[in-house]
Amino acid sequence: LALTTGELGAALLGMALGALVAMPTTGWLTARFGSRLVTRVSALGFCVAVILPALASGRLWLVSALVVLGVTHGAMDVAMNAQAAELERAYRRPIMSSFHALFSFGGMAGAGVGGVMAHFGVEPLTHLSSVALSAGSAALVASRRLLANERRIINKEPVFARPERSLLGLGVITFCVMFGEGAMADWTAIYLLQTLQTDAGVAAAGYAAFSLAMAVGRLTGDRLTAGLGQVTMLRVGGSLAALGMGVSLIANQAFLVIVGFALVGAGFSTIVPLVFSAAGRNRGMSPGAAIAAVSTVGYFGFLVGPPLIGFGADRLTLRGALGVVVILSGMIAILSGTIRRF
Repeated sequence: LALTTGELGAALLGMALGALVAMPTTGWLTARFGSRLVTRVSALGFCVAVILPALASGRLWLVSALVVLGVTHGAMDVAMNAQAAELERAYRRPIMSSFHALFSFGGMAGAGVGGVMAHFGVEPLTHLSSVALSAGSAALVASRRLLANERRIINKEPVFARPERSLLGLGVITFCVMFGEGAMADWTAIYLLQTLQTDAGVAAAGYAAFSLAMAVGRLTGDRLTAGLGQVTMLRVGGSLAALGMGVSLIANQAFLVIVGFALVGAGFSTIVPLVFSAAGRNRGMSPGAAIAAVSTVGYFGFLVGPPLIGFGADRLTLRGALGVVVILSGMIAILSGTIRRF
């Protein structure tokens, strides 16, 4: 389509907007029809929607395809987390972090497969169709094992889920961590390239270290939560992320900066799973609606974080602008006690 970077960025915004539209209403759908059905339908819809960008013949069609992809992704995200919250409730022990670990490793695997496909010149339509077929088949088989008996609160459930007062603290924590995740995704490589003058390979290692540490942290998160408790885990996670980002912004050696980024990933790793688990245990809303409410707030942070960092970098420096991640991570530690009521 011969898009400029600006045009591509604007098109990708369509996916984010689609997700933001879908997330609040998916809570009502899960309360009405159950997270099992909504997860199955949205997962299969997402697998079909993955193909659409490869079929786009113009800018408008690409934006439309990405909006549909965002809607199905947002709905699937809320529904499958609601299903995981119910399963955790049935197990009576922490398991949410393990699900999010699989999400992290899946993202890394997808990026690796995409790189291999691009290296060998595989056409996007062929690549995405094969992904859709394999992922759709796996989703169809796996969805048969989803939990059917769920706790629902149908009569009181609004179509558009917004956080109740008891959930506001969880919403703020989710905003802080996902703002930070968005900043790390978009700015770590640029920070290493421009501020420390590294080469592209070293710059890529920064976000890779963050992602790997997050995935490994999530693998161990359930056991640590069972031993230390959710309040301690949130407090330690926020503090570790603040420390890691502080090290990265103070250090002038690339190795120390990358180590700091890894500490941020480890600190952030269990925060979203802990918050989603807590939201799913609230008594005033169904798990789907509660998770939809806090995830919408968090996703808004993920969306606005990177451009706000860029805006701040223009007026300060990138190092100074990224300091907001230290502040937000500290806020997570300060607000950790709010999860105790759940």
